[in-house]
Amino acid sequence: MKRILAVLTLFTFLTGEAYSQDNSPYKTSFKVDAPIIAAGMGLSYYGLTLMQDKEGLTQEEINTQTKNDVNRFDRFSAGWDSETAKTHSDFPFYGSFVAPLALLLNDDVKSNAGQVFVLYVETMAVTGALFTMTNGNVSRNRPLTYSPDVSDAEKMRANSQNSFYAGHTTASAAASFFAAKVFHDFNPDSPARPYVWAAAAAVPATVGYLRLRAGKHFLSDNLLGYGLGAAAGILVPQLHKKSNKRDISLIPVSGRDYSGALLTYTF
Repeated sequence: MKRILAVLTLFTFLTGEAYSQDNSPYKTSFKVDAPIIAAGMGLSYYGLTLMQDKEGLTQEEINTQTKNDVNRFDRFSAGWDSETAKTHSDFPFYGSFVAPLALLLNDDVKSNAGQVFVLYVETMAVTGALFTMTNGNVSRNRPLTYSPDVSDAEKMRANSQNSFYAGHTTASAAASFFAAKVFHDFNPDSPARPYVWAAAAAVPATVGYLRLRAGKHFLSDNLLGYGLGAAAGILVPQLHKKSNKRDISLIPVSGRDYSGALLTYTF
């Protein structure tokens, strides 16, 4: 499977670069974008292992923790736990990933589908790396761990420590804002642009609200995830625009005692 994905990724890069038309506002390069995608995917995988290796709450911690342990800004949602909200959050979440497919209805985008796909993969790779590496290195109790209705076994799971920050909100924001940004750049004169941006903003906001109600994340987790996801969805296409005269790059990085992203700007 990994070999097949590697071949498909390579083919996508080649077609995206070889068949990119003059009507595309973007410029992609295999030697630049391939390492970024590879690094993003690699760090995402490593970050997932860190998330899985976390230790859940001990019985003593479960017995002694209170909602007052949560900062005032987030305290209102401590103890929330809605299975219905959790289930409903999956609809806009997964829907956001297929939203970029609607771009293929545009002839210019369709003729540059390979290139746009490369940018989408890169966006999600960078987003995934930032999220998993941060979450894997930071433990924060989910709001539901403060609920007496949640079993101790659930609270003792490693997943109970993955509140910071909101991955579902981040990913949906990256995907939806990416779609809006690409539509914006390919259709600079379209009167539909405000509505496209409004939809892009509404989808991850809905996901964030439902994840909040589900007790999966605090408000601050969702706000941070929303902002970082939206930034990735907008910045990755923007940094590839032909009209971008500056040499700017965004690369996920990791070391022994740190993780994050490297933003370089040459002038």
